[in-house]
Amino acid sequence: MSNDTFNDGGERPDRPPAHAPEEELTGRQRLMAGVWPPRVTRAQLIVAVLLFVLGLGLAIQVRSNSDNSALRGARQEDLVRILDEVDDRTQRLEDEKQRLDAQRTELENSSDQAEEARKQTVEKERQLGVLAGTVAAHGPGITLTVDDPGGAVRPDMLLDALQELRAAGAEAVEVNGVRVVANTYFSGDGGAVKVDGKKISAPYVFKVIGKPQDLEPALNIPGGVVQTLEKEQATVHVARADDIVVDALRPAERPDYARSSGQ
Repeated sequence: MSNDTFNDGGERPDRPPAHAPEEELTGRQRLMAGVWPPRVTRAQLIVAVLLFVLGLGLAIQVRSNSDNSALRGARQEDLVRILDEVDDRTQRLEDEKQRLDAQRTELENSSDQAEEARKQTVEKERQLGVLAGTVAAHGPGITLTVDDPGGAVRPDMLLDALQELRAAGAEAVEVNGVRVVANTYFSGDGGAVKVDGKKISAPYVFKVIGKPQDLEPALNIPGGVVQTLEKEQATVHVARADDIVVDALRPAERPDYARSSGQ
């Protein structure tokens, strides 16, 4: 008789399923399972960081030593070429230095020339101002005084005296407060003399700047200005001075037609 048992319904009970045999892992799979996911401890992490820093320092040191010893392992031809390049660069720098020094010298000379030209221009302007009567002047010279009590001194006699003074080197002249310039003229009659249209009266006083040793003898030559005036009963006195002041001024006038050729 069979040992199988049936339930009331007459059905055979199910047997429990048989378990499938576990699939065996390969060696590679077991290795991967052992290292992943990683299980790193704190100590291992610290050691890894220290090793990384140490390796980085060694790499930098090796590279530095390689750079310093680059010339040691160079060939003779390479060393000669490097030396030539250094010499060429030094020469170029020296040439540049000389060029800059030359430019500095040129600028200094230009500045000196410009300053000298400016001084000469100012001096020339002053000289022209003296001749034009637009600026005051002072210097050694003489004072010519003509006293005419009888009114016999004519304008042409005073003009002759002025011409003699100019020929003797007079640089600035003033007559009775009137500045004498290139176009100065004398007019009128004896006892009623005019200078540039302005009436003056005796005594006629000439303030003259120039070399006294030349001016005084020019007036006293035989038959000259002094003797001619004395014949008209005028009294003439010439006095030298170390500093004669000529401060009568003329207004600066612009010519009607003449213009500087530089304009």
